[in-house]
Amino acid sequence: MAGKNTVLGGGGFHHVAMKVKDFEAAVRFYKALGFTEKISWGEGNGRALMLDTGDSSYLEVFAGGSDEPKPEGAVMHFALRTSNCDAALACARAAGAQVTMEPKSVDIPSRPAKTPVRIAFCKGPGGEVIEFFQNEMT
Repeated sequence: MAGKNTVLGGGGFHHVAMKVKDFEAAVRFYKALGFTEKISWGEGNGRALMLDTGDSSYLEVFAGGSDEPKPEGAVMHFALRTSNCDAALACARAAGAQVTMEPKSVDIPSRPAKTPVRIAFCKGPGGEVIEFFQNEMT
């Protein structure tokens, strides 16, 4: 599906990239959430792969990460679109995620009218912060 951004000639997110210490654990975790491997390359700490999240946007996982604390930086978290926030978090929990916020419904005070959503947060195996985002208007 072609995007509608005429400046970029498409648009939308292609991928989010992260470097993880335990490559195999990260791949198992995201495959348990239904992601599928699209391409992979490299060996050892030079390994990487792209996992399709389900809509042709990708999570790019690189090996060679460390245990060192990661500064928050510009990326606070990444959000995964879901039609069932509670079920998505249950799946993540079963795959070993550390839940940091149980599912809750929130009204985002937006314009022109509030936007009802259901959200939950967890940490993946590399310490990455994941939000499950269910837009309750759809």
